[in-house]
Amino acid sequence: MEKQASKDPLHGITLQKIVESLVEYYGFDTLSELIPIKCFLSNPSVKSSLTFLRKTDWARKKVEDLYIKSLPKLAK
Repeated sequence: MEKQASKDPLHGITLQKIVESLVEYYGFDTLSELIPIKCFLSNPSVKSSLTFLRKTDWARKKVEDLYIKSLPKLAK
């Protein structure tokens, strides 16, 4: 049997990789405008963002959605 590739664009991507990619592409300033949450607005860091996003499902969903929408830009 052949294994089918997952159609989920987040399959195999860690939250850390998602946040690092978004920060590298947008920077925290733009990221905080796109998703105005405290971990991006006040003294932002990848570590503090990961801590918050792992505990807060609604915020994690927003970050994951932005990552999916940004995939074509990130691939360049």
